[in-house]
Amino acid sequence: MNIQEALEKFARFPVASFDAIAPGTSFVLAPHPDDESLGCGGFIASAVEQGRPPLVVIVSDGSASHPGSDAWPPQRLARQRQEESVHAASLLGLGADRLIFMNLEDTKVPTRGTRFNSTVHNLLELLSRYKCETLLMPWRHDPHCDHEAVWFMGQALKTLKPGLKALQYPVWGLTLPLEAQVRENTLTGVRLNVQPYLEKKRRAIQAHRSQRGLVVQDDPSGFVLPEHLLEKMLQPYEIFITS
Repeated sequence: MNIQEALEKFARFPVASFDAIAPGTSFVLAPHPDDESLGCGGFIASAVEQGRPPLVVIVSDGSASHPGSDAWPPQRLARQRQEESVHAASLLGLGADRLIFMNLEDTKVPTRGTRFNSTVHNLLELLSRYKCETLLMPWRHDPHCDHEAVWFMGQALKTLKPGLKALQYPVWGLTLPLEAQVRENTLTGVRLNVQPYLEKKRRAIQAHRSQRGLVVQDDPSGFVLPEHLLEKMLQPYEIFITS
């Protein structure tokens, strides 16, 4: 299947209610500070309005987005990105007490080994402590090493916690070339109508100022969220793929 075919399938996913998509308390697993706003901002705002604020866990520290900056070394940038995520969450109605930062090194989130196992153990403990019934993880075809690593973590959690409902949300996968192939024979899932929350989601994404070229001024080659990604993220429906 190529990306063009995948996008067409996404557009045909049935629209479902929030309760049908995410029973109980949800656990949003985000690879970087900003993925929670980009991929699930409408979902988060909807959950808060339903009186069931999710737990949002941000796995990496986001410190690798501007490696050429002297003014913003990794530790300072990581603090900035954490503050941006707290602010973004508040714009979605989510309190800072529902945000967990794992602070793994950006671009080096493990896919196996001791650090992977210990991170999964910590995530499993959080799932149990907060009595989460639904897990949201990145789409397996998002073309970034940390997204792939966090998908592997989500798969491990599914195995270790029977009965956990698991869904994937796409971010960077939506920007792949239309002819790019993905290892999927079938794609199933649902769409959530987030039209009522689009302005909140827009403001939450805008709160990630360091990723929009508005903070770091001494790294002209540093990362800036591309407009074509923002266009794809600010749609009336968010996509949730059945794992």
